[in-house]
Amino acid sequence: MKSLTATPNPESDSDGAEQVRDQRIVVPNKLITQAECVNTKDQAWFITTQIPTDLKIKVEEVTFNVHKYTLISKCGYIGRKELESSISTQEGNDLKLENFPGGSKAFEMVLKYCYGFPVDLNSSNVAPLRCASEFLEMTEEFEDGNLICKTESFLTFVVLLSWKESLAVLKTCESLSPWAENLQIVRRCCDSVARKLSRENIVGDTVSEDGWWLNDLTALRIDYFTRIITAIRAKGMIKPETIGQSIEQYARKWLPGTEMDPGLGEYTQDKSDLQISILSGRKDELGIVHSKENKAIIESLLSILPPQREAVSCRFLLQMLKMARVYSASPALISELEKRIGMVLEDANVIDILIPNCTYIDRGNSPNTQKERTMHDIEVVQRLLEYYSLFEQQQQQHRIGNSNVCKLIDNYLAELARDPNLSITKFQTLANSLSENARHCHDGLYRAIDTYLKTHPLLSEHDRRKLCKIMNCEKLSLDACVHAAQNDRLPLRTIVQVLFSEQVKMRSAMQEKEKAPSSDSDHDGNHLSTDREIKNLKTELESVKAQMAELQSDYSELQQEYEKISNKQKNIAGWGFGWKKIKNSFHTRIDGDEPAHQRHSRTSSRISLRRRLSMT
Repeated sequence: MKSLTATPNPESDSDGAEQVRDQRIVVPNKLITQAECVNTKDQAWFITTQIPTDLKIKVEEVTFNVHKYTLISKCGYIGRKELESSISTQEGNDLKLENFPGGSKAFEMVLKYCYGFPVDLNSSNVAPLRCASEFLEMTEEFEDGNLICKTESFLTFVVLLSWKESLAVLKTCESLSPWAENLQIVRRCCDSVARKLSRENIVGDTVSEDGWWLNDLTALRIDYFTRIITAIRAKGMIKPETIGQSIEQYARKWLPGTEMDPGLGEYTQDKSDLQISILSGRKDELGIVHSKENKAIIESLLSILPPQREAVSCRFLLQMLKMARVYSASPALISELEKRIGMVLEDANVIDILIPNCTYIDRGNSPNTQKERTMHDIEVVQRLLEYYSLFEQQQQQHRIGNSNVCKLIDNYLAELARDPNLSITKFQTLANSLSENARHCHDGLYRAIDTYLKTHPLLSEHDRRKLCKIMNCEKLSLDACVHAAQNDRLPLRTIVQVLFSEQVKMRSAMQEKEKAPSSDSDHDGNHLSTDREIKNLKTELESVKAQMAELQSDYSELQQEYEKISNKQKNIAGWGFGWKKIKNSFHTRIDGDEPAHQRHSRTSSRISLRRRLSMT
């Protein structure tokens, strides 16, 4: 017979009152040895024995019909409830276990263990059984080698020695909070995985070569994943690029839109608001994207990024920036991310920096305010450029003139120019973010300006000249000059500057050729090619001279016409004003602002001038 001694009441009556006798709870062995089978019916669990059950325990929705003293012999929790009379006072002698770790399945395995049925421990059930046994207080006090001891031994000598077993146990711990945390199961498994991963990397570098471990790690919950990566980084035995690879793969698996191209969203200008469609997102049965979960993933991944420049790509950082802004991640994390992107901005492309402006449309504002909103967030790119400039200055390299960054910004300006709500001021501010000597060629800037003029055809002459001031005509290529000379969208003054600068460049090229000494070692083919280019330049120069002569002739004709008219008029002051109008038809297109109501009256004259200025 097995017995469990209950603690007697030590107090006694001094007048010889009857003392409280020790209570002996007798548990017959036959309850265990004669248990035949287990049956379940209508959310009820029964054990078949010769002795009827005397206790009902409800876990979740399942009611277990058991023998009270069979559980008391192994579970301190049940014995304590019996002594506290918690069971007997409940209707029907029932006990309800709230928040039982592992639920009804784990409790059923515990019952089978108590009744002597075989229970095979494995990576799927060891964590729930360890937590359940802790809840029921199944310690060595009640039986040598009780369930706590058995599960702990299995964890130590089987699970923690195996990569696969440790990961499998971690998966089961996701539903065992906070028990698995308090019992250090999660911490021990994460440390085991990190230790084995680091050891594998030292032995044969197989981790870096085939990434066999990536799928295993990315299947884990985000908090377990970050613990493992943090432990790996602390050991310092794996390259930052390898850690970055795992972080990128985790983001691709769990975050919607990480691979979306271009940018993060789809922009629809003909609708009432900016459509930011998150594609391929994880949704529940109602089709709702879990934004809080995605926010937690984003913030966790950003917090474990290795600081090394080569750890992750610039494109991935920009994708994470877009995601962080959409899901309203921590401002501090976003700020740090922007600084990090600034360090590697030269590796970006224009599609990556098209960051959606989440406040593009605000239904609460007036239409005038809405027109000032742009589809893309320009201020973010300006900050990235500032961080890039600051980083380069700190490195004492002064590479703000980096051709990749200049090309990037000019291509970005060309994309922004398609936005009808983009103001000239914002365009100029971003274009001038680069230093004056940063651009060696202004062809990209010219393309952006021309695109802006196409998108905004109603700009005044003053605004057109204001826009073109950011471009240096002397830094345009020959092809760009030819295009600009025939471009009706450009103000007349800019076209004249283009022609003049091209004339100066051709003259300089010819002078350098004349001064350059001939060499017998020059190839005949190169010599002929150079002569052909000079001949073409001379022809173009003569054409420009002829065009300028025609322009001067037009001006002379206007002056003669004025003299004829002025001789026939009596009111000199009135015709003085008339001369001013005639004179402005030529000069104000170069030096002054032309009112919009006068532009239509001079259309035919301007077209004639442009035809004469055409280099074709």
